[in-house]
Amino acid sequence: MTTKNIYKLAAEKTAEKHRKIQLQVAGADRRAPAKKKESAMQAGTRKYPEPPMATQHLAKPGIEAKLDLAPMCDAPFYKGSGKLQDRIAIITGGDSGIGRSVAILFAREGADVVIVYLNEHQDAENTMKMVEAEGRSCLLIAGDVTDRDFCKHAVKQAISEFGRIDVLVNNAAFQLHVPDFKDLTEEHFDCILKTNLYGYFHMAQAVIPHMKAGSSIVNTGSVTGLLGNKDLLDYSLTKGGIHSFTRSLGTHLIPKGIRVNAVAPGPVWTPLNPADKEKKDVAKFGADTPMKRPAQPEEIAPAYVFLASPQCSSYITGEILPIIGGYTGG
Repeated sequence: MTTKNIYKLAAEKTAEKHRKIQLQVAGADRRAPAKKKESAMQAGTRKYPEPPMATQHLAKPGIEAKLDLAPMCDAPFYKGSGKLQDRIAIITGGDSGIGRSVAILFAREGADVVIVYLNEHQDAENTMKMVEAEGRSCLLIAGDVTDRDFCKHAVKQAISEFGRIDVLVNNAAFQLHVPDFKDLTEEHFDCILKTNLYGYFHMAQAVIPHMKAGSSIVNTGSVTGLLGNKDLLDYSLTKGGIHSFTRSLGTHLIPKGIRVNAVAPGPVWTPLNPADKEKKDVAKFGADTPMKRPAQPEEIAPAYVFLASPQCSSYITGEILPIIGGYTGG
């Protein structure tokens, strides 16, 4: 028998083995019970809401106090241990949502907090009360982060109040879907770039001269910046830009001893999405994640503590930390 035929015969035997395995699996498929509808994954210290969520649409910018289903932000089982003791943190978009929960946990870890927000005054006041309930001070500053002069003003106010800045959390964002690419106007596109990119740039540039070695910047990215989103074309673009900005600035600031990282959340129950989606779409928000539900802010906020604290992440810079409820297998 020629070498060619020996290899050909061996290949036939392998193919026969493949068919045998295939038949075995086909039998297992037939015997397998019908798949039940998967319930949402609950792996936290308390139960979190599952879709259908509240059927509600909010006017921009989205007031958390008006949400029928209040986001869970206070993390009652999270115990502080001084990871940010006596540090000063500025949090943009800190009035509600992820920013509010970050402010609470930062305070629980010993930080005083500066909340920069647009015009959600009631939400900001509520967040300030929550920070003060943790035994720390809170300064509220209302304004638009797309305005470079305002960002300088906010930093100046923080320095005047607390004497220094140790942590910047860039979190303020604008998000609004479009049903078709042609519906994305230049005004819309300009608004989202100004808020999500220029706002981060302005705040970082204003804060960095006041930071010392051991300080940190934590940016809010998004799963849309990792995977894209067909309905959030401009938002995804800005979040991808934030990820690149994080990696580049993180390397750039190594000589100064300032770390820069980002958290990239998946769907999170905050005013941002009810202020974007129609009622029917809000109800099923987060249902298409592997965990079958959106995150609550308190499930995301500990990552900001981790990345902000020199006790936890002194050897981490330029990293993007996804918190997206699992990956699909295709």
